[in-house]
Amino acid sequence: MDQMDCVVIGAGVVGLAVARALALEGREVMVLEAANAIGTGTSSRNSEVIHAGIYYAPGSLKARLCVEGKQLLYDYCAERGIAHQRCGKLIVATSEAQAAELPGIVAKAAANGVHDLVLLTREQAQVMEPQLACVAAVHSPGTGIVDSHALMLALQGDLEAAAGVVALNSPLAHAQCGPEAIILVADDGTELAATTVVNAAGLQAPALAARFAGLDASLVPRSYYAKGSYFTLSGRSPFSRLIYPVPEPGHHLAGLGVHLTLDLGGQAKFGPDVQWVDSPEDLLVDAARGDAFYAEVRRYWPALADGALAPGYAGIRPKIQPAGAPAADFLIQGPESHGVSGLVNLFGIESPGLTSSLAIARHVAGLLKG
Repeated sequence: MDQMDCVVIGAGVVGLAVARALALEGREVMVLEAANAIGTGTSSRNSEVIHAGIYYAPGSLKARLCVEGKQLLYDYCAERGIAHQRCGKLIVATSEAQAAELPGIVAKAAANGVHDLVLLTREQAQVMEPQLACVAAVHSPGTGIVDSHALMLALQGDLEAAAGVVALNSPLAHAQCGPEAIILVADDGTELAATTVVNAAGLQAPALAARFAGLDASLVPRSYYAKGSYFTLSGRSPFSRLIYPVPEPGHHLAGLGVHLTLDLGGQAKFGPDVQWVDSPEDLLVDAARGDAFYAEVRRYWPALADGALAPGYAGIRPKIQPAGAPAADFLIQGPESHGVSGLVNLFGIESPGLTSSLAIARHVAGLLKG
């Protein structure tokens, strides 16, 4: 049986960041990825937004790791020449009731360590974005966008430069947790003994953990799948910043509403919406869902023309709470949580997982040292 010091399961942005962090500590690292390429899951089916850390509960892992990860990510992108843009974001209120929520959003952000938000009047917001319709807004200058695939390639490059390895087409069947090592068994029966295992399998992380003999099954959360569809805008974007509606209590428990984001080429897309589905493979975009997008978008951009939206792509949020429940925090379980030496499980790593990836990697490395 082959032996390995560290095995990271999953070559998405978080798995690659964790593997890189461990390899840079001088550890022997292998990443096992079930697909035939890196980053084919949630990491490549999102908005590619660098979040500021505004919405998350103060003191939560999401809040702390997003704020820490944002700065790490901007620094890393600048250092490595990864395409990104600190374009900023407007959170827009389209009613007086929503406008009354804006000071609370600023206060929550400040509690999370985000102190650069600015309250804007309608006139101030429209100077920044003339086609915007709103009552008031908040400007977040620290929000940005990033080329997520270039980021993952850079993380993989750092990993491999530190003698780490990525093994594609390597799905796992199950594992056995022992006192000296964790025995990983591949679908083809190949066995690998590892001192350290990090389960960063994203959407599949709970199902995989449930197949770890010796891990208390009661500590493994159930998976729920919140699909988000995106529609792309034909023609030039009228906005130079990201536009987010004010989250309405009870309406956007699974997401942040239908917002406008930009890619690095200036292409605008709207989404994601929220559709609870039974399978993480349900990735087809239903063109009929675009009908609801028009009404949502026209609240802040009334000039959106009929027929201007085309189906784009869909992603699945790796939820660990059901529809209607408040959003769960990241669930990062190390040996102190489950008693299995050398094992870290990463559950519910949805947004802001991309922004937080380098901070999550630091956190995981610290858990394994501890």
